[in-house]
Amino acid sequence: MFVVVYHGYFGFIKPWTAVRDELTFSQQFLTPSIIMGIEQKLFPEMMNETNYIPRIIRHKLQYAGISQQQEQTQPKGLTIKTKERVAERPRSILKRGVLIHPKLYLAFQNKDNALKAMTQHICLCRNEDLMLPFENVIDMTNEEFDKLDGFELRFEQSDMSFLVGYNRFKDNVPMYGKLEITGNPIR
Repeated sequence: MFVVVYHGYFGFIKPWTAVRDELTFSQQFLTPSIIMGIEQKLFPEMMNETNYIPRIIRHKLQYAGISQQQEQTQPKGLTIKTKERVAERPRSILKRGVLIHPKLYLAFQNKDNALKAMTQHICLCRNEDLMLPFENVIDMTNEEFDKLDGFELRFEQSDMSFLVGYNRFKDNVPMYGKLEITGNPIR
């Protein structure tokens, strides 16, 4: 397999169970729909294909730590106080546990796909979570990839699997996976 390594300064992968929770920590793995979104960004021609064939065959995520950051939010609606002739928009503070210095390994079966991915940036889930390719494409075996430190969600349904969300690209079908943690994924 051919591996491209991406680095970023920070990243937030919003869990599917978090809507507007006051405190939310970043997910430590990528779901099937996140991988599909990254593939569509790297290979926009995939959006016209009728038969989806994954180009990213494996992934591993590492990070240096988690930082709690605050975000101020406002709802769309206004509170109108007619006596004071004032329209206000209430505010609230959300805390997010954001990944610091995430490092993502993306494995491709095809070297041409890896080389094309090497020339582009990706985002984990938000546009501000920019990650850039770091090293040259690395040729490695499955066994070598297995030994890399990191979090990897294996897309399967088994006794060890859990629900990780609903696939927005495939009629919101449930997505399941088994989380594998190798070595020390927190650098």
